[in-house]
Amino acid sequence: MQPTNIDETLAKLVQAGYFASRELATALFLALRLERPLLVEGEPGVGKTELAKAAAAMLGTTLLRLQCYEGLDTASALYEWDYPRQIMALRLAEAGGQQPSNDTLYRSEFLLKRPLLQALMPDELNPGAQRVLLIDEVDRADEPFEAFLLELLSDFQVSIPEYGTVRAARVPLIIVTSNRTREVHDALKRRCLYQWIGYPERDRELAIVATRASEASTELQQRAVAFVHRLRTMDLFKAPGIAETIDWCRALAALSVSELDPQSVHDTLGVLLKYEDDLARLDRERIAQCLAVSE
Repeated sequence: MQPTNIDETLAKLVQAGYFASRELATALFLALRLERPLLVEGEPGVGKTELAKAAAAMLGTTLLRLQCYEGLDTASALYEWDYPRQIMALRLAEAGGQQPSNDTLYRSEFLLKRPLLQALMPDELNPGAQRVLLIDEVDRADEPFEAFLLELLSDFQVSIPEYGTVRAARVPLIIVTSNRTREVHDALKRRCLYQWIGYPERDRELAIVATRASEASTELQQRAVAFVHRLRTMDLFKAPGIAETIDWCRALAALSVSELDPQSVHDTLGVLLKYEDDLARLDRERIAQCLAVSE
């Protein structure tokens, strides 16, 4: 069931384990109320994909996810025809003395539905539920595929040449994410509401970590979050996101680390930083300085 206001949206997201800012909750609420797609941009690891998962949990439905990549085509994203079954139907028609036609070959039971097409159709397990479609990392797809999405994002329908136009039985919630590896075209942006997700404030990140890495002690969570926030002020090639903070706390707990020290940080730094140059910047002396400042 859709939330009735922004406060309820915030509360339901928290119940789903997602701690959104009020601005993000407002954007999600408006996307539902106005039946508009939501384009979410931000650095990797700040919670863009998790927002779609939490929205699906909030609405009591399953998440349909299309992971974009270079070379993505309609066969992977929208539909394919079940050629073996089409050939069988053709042969049966010929054996029965019937003249094959488009109705013989292009029937709905021969249509293999991919995420974009599935999003327009009722959920067989929960027909009344609103579908949630995540088009993840659209900036990784080619520009022609981005143009292909425009009909879906504006009219909630897709055109299949052999079959016709398929319109949404119920307008789905569509969340499009981008890491800004390239600029998304203005035509796509115009069809969407927009929200930027930045790194969270310390208290909100601590609440996220407490939920997602509860095996770590409260003190360890606090020290780890403070240290990560210190790292984000440094000139790194790629600052750690929320996902890395969670993974780091889990890793420290798995190693039975009760408090941060230069050695334990140095040994686990690869969980936080994923580039050699960033790792090289943080020797034990620099780590000790960061720990002292973040206390």
